[in-house]
Amino acid sequence: MLVITREHTATLRLQRGLLPHHLPSLTGVEAASRYVPADSRTGVGGDWFDVIPLSSSRVGLVVGDVRGHGLRAAATMGRLRTSVRVLARLDLAPDELLARLDDVVGRTAEERAAEERAYGRGEGTPRAGGDEALGVTCLYAVYDPVSGRCSMARAGHSPPAVVDPAHGAVSRPDLPEGPPLGLGGAPFQSMELQLPAGSLLALFTDGLVQAPDHDTETALDLLTGVLTECRSPLEELCDRTVAELLPGPVDDDAALLLVRTRMLGEHEVAVWEVDADPASVARARSVTTRQLGEWGLEDLSFTTELIVSELVTNAVRYASGGPVHIRLIRDRSLVCEVADTGHTSPHLRHAAADDEGGRGLFIVAQLTQRWGTRYAAGGKTIWTEQPLPTAE
Repeated sequence: MLVITREHTATLRLQRGLLPHHLPSLTGVEAASRYVPADSRTGVGGDWFDVIPLSSSRVGLVVGDVRGHGLRAAATMGRLRTSVRVLARLDLAPDELLARLDDVVGRTAEERAAEERAYGRGEGTPRAGGDEALGVTCLYAVYDPVSGRCSMARAGHSPPAVVDPAHGAVSRPDLPEGPPLGLGGAPFQSMELQLPAGSLLALFTDGLVQAPDHDTETALDLLTGVLTECRSPLEELCDRTVAELLPGPVDDDAALLLVRTRMLGEHEVAVWEVDADPASVARARSVTTRQLGEWGLEDLSFTTELIVSELVTNAVRYASGGPVHIRLIRDRSLVCEVADTGHTSPHLRHAAADDEGGRGLFIVAQLTQRWGTRYAAGGKTIWTEQPLPTAE
């Protein structure tokens, strides 16, 4: 019992160390979470959750469930959580992110199987390789507080619960179910929802609704009853959910992530469309300067003018002739976006002294806090972030 207790304590410490200690404070969402470990008879598992800040004030939401218990399950959870955060920063769509994560899990299993063959252990097949990531379930969603749209996809995971803020009605979207990670099968599919401000999303693992005291349907009914009080504080809703669904010891750990959506006001977003013509660069600079003046951000006028000028010039020069869209977002930082119909990937490089071009993105990178590229079916968007000036 001493050995079992020591291993359980070490696993729980590792699990809690790998989970987020504090969820980030973001403009787009308000979030709260709970993690309930399994009791000492079965050992701590590998459930996890995360809230990931993305470009242009968007937010990534993830919850996952690793099969098995013990130290290896907790370590696998940490590996997958890190992989999701890295892939999310690439601004991938939910279905594409799960496809990349599925590839990571499959390749890791193949490498472990090869190691077992080399040392004469196991059957040498990916599924016999002993990787706990095989069969992991995961749900990934991206919420945009500018448009109110939420895109999500799942890999064998339970769909979330969505609460309408106007009537308190709870629904579970018919989200296409992809296979668990690493097992192959049908491709993942994304689904998009339009969420009004104040909507409540409940993302959870199976351990929350598969307690030994009641069946899954009863647990979902209990969860619905709690979520109907969607105007209550999120911390209170989390406590009530755990008290209602997990009143006693549990054989499987459970994770719960509650998210209340917000939307940026129209006065915090400015959008323009210009022709793909060199003459449009001057107009882009003009409207940008005027908008910054209305926001009281004159201190950022020079750098933002230069950023817009470089990005619009590149869009005019390399895009396929379609219109160019400019968007400014005033959030906790100033976001500047330039979208065009091209799919060419911009590359940051150091231009030689005798080069006539190639310095645009380098200048943009020096003037901004962060920058990147986001792709869509109709083209690409290059975005930048600048810190807002602080009062003396």
